[in-house]
Parts: sequence; structure tokens; C-alpha cells
Amino acid sequence: MCARTSLNEKRILTFSALFASGFAVMGLVLGLMVGSLVIVFDGVYSLVSLLLTLLSLAASRYIQAPSSARFPFGKAMIEPIVIAIKATVILAIVGYSLYSAVTAMFSGGREVDASIATAFGIINVIGCGYAWWFISNKSKTFSSGLIDAESKQWQMDTLLSLAVTAGFVSAWLMTLTPLAAYNVYADPMMMVLMSFYFIKVPFDMLKEALRELLMMTPSKEICHTVDQTVQAVDRELEQHIELAGVTKVGQELRVDVDYHTDDNSVQVSDVEKARRTLKRRLSRVPLELQLNLNIAS
Repeated sequence: MCARTSLNEKRILTFSALFASGFAVMGLVLGLMVGSLVIVFDGVYSLVSLLLTLLSLAASRYIQAPSSARFPFGKAMIEPIVIAIKATVILAIVGYSLYSAVTAMFSGGREVDASIATAFGIINVIGCGYAWWFISNKSKTFSSGLIDAESKQWQMDTLLSLAVTAGFVSAWLMTLTPLAAYNVYADPMMMVLMSFYFIKVPFDMLKEALRELLMMTPSKEICHTVDQTVQAVDRELEQHIELAGVTKVGQELRVDVDYHTDDNSVQVSDVEKARRTLKRRLSRVPLELQLNLNIAS
């Protein structure tokens, strides 16, 4: 990763951390004041998002530090480890919140001041939506798994805030109807519905991180691009080359290519030509290339 990309990554993570700290304090304080399970969850989620963002920031700084003998193959593996931790923590929060909501529903519900909660929700939607938009736009200019995970965190927070606001508006409208007695179930019911929805995003994050940690095949798009590139280079060379394997770990694209020869002698110049051509073609992929060219008889 180049120095400019690293600097942008640190700036975005710092921005995210500052934003998350404000929403965490506001959500926890107001949620406890009005007695809303959903708002408390929103505050806890923002607080955990802050801690996870700080973890991402620390990981980003550590990855960019000069390599040492302790990491002879680089530090790319740290990125999927951090993403896996973030996804696991978010899944744990959602799971506990679902349990608390179900418990509240079977114990008579929870009465909440819908007017204050609605005002909080509107502020949250605007703030979280801006953070999501800002980070999402920045992530399009350069490739970073940490920033992509950060964008997904804010996406979840924005949708959560939107659902909370809509739910409290509905709860307030219920007080004007004969269904007012069921108003106490609105808060835990919203939490149940949101929990089922929000399980998917961290689950997908965890699945992709584990795929990288286990060195599994990357996305079909990356595989297709690499395969087509190797085939195109093969047609240009006198000797035959073949794609042996491709994996993605963090911001590294690791490609193994077999260089086949018909006799026992190999011209170094031919091998270097193949290497240079592959590197030039594969550099179009927005990842840091690690190319291994193996001589195969």
C-alpha cells in the first residue's frame, strides 16, 4: 500500500472514531433516560464501533510499519484478523440484544417516551447517514478492507437509526388509536426485527475474513481477471505458463504461476521477461501484487 493510501486510510479511520464517540455518548445517556432498549443498543453499538475503529486504526499503523523478522511474509494477514474480530463482536452484540428484546416482550414490554426518542432518531439518521456517505465515497478512491468494513459499520448504524425513528413514530401514532395499550411492545419488537436483519452484514464480513485467513479462492471477479491476464501473457511468450493458484489476503494479491519448459535449460532472460509482463498486466488490479513464478518441467 502506498504512503498516500495509508495516510487517507488513517484520516478516514480517525474521522470515524471521532464521529462514533459522539453518537456513543449521546445514545447511552438518552437511552437510559427514556428507558429504550433500542436506543441503548444504538449507543452500545456506537461505543463498540468506536473501539473497533480504534482497533482498525492501530492495525493500519502497524501494517504500514517497516517489516521485521517476526513477519517474513509481511503483515497482510492482520487486516482479515481485525475484520473477523469486528464481525464477531458485532454478532455478539446483536445476539445479546435479540435475547434482551425477546425477554422484554414476554415480561410486559417497555414503556418509552416516543417524542424524545423520535427527535434522537432524526439526529442520528442525519449524522450516521453523513458518516456512511463520506466514508463510502472515500473508499471508492482506493482499495482498503479496513475502510470497507468501516463503511459497513456506518451503513448498519444508519439503517438502525432509520428503523428506530420509523418505529418510534409508529409507536407515537399507536397512542392515538385504540391500540395504545400495545405501545409498550413497540420498543422490544423493533429490536427483534432489527436483530434478524443486522445479523447478515457482520456474518458476511466474518465469512470473507475467514476465507482470506484460510487462503481460500478470492472472488470470481478477481479470479477471472487474473486467469484472463495469465492466458493473454501465455499467448505472447514462447514458453508455456499456467496459473497455479491465486489468493487474496488483506490488500495483497498472491499469484502463483508455473513456467513450463520442454528441456532442462531455462534462459534467465525469458523468465524475467515473463515476470515483468505478468507484473505489468496484473498491476491493473487495485491490490499489492505478490507474484511467484515457479519453473516446472
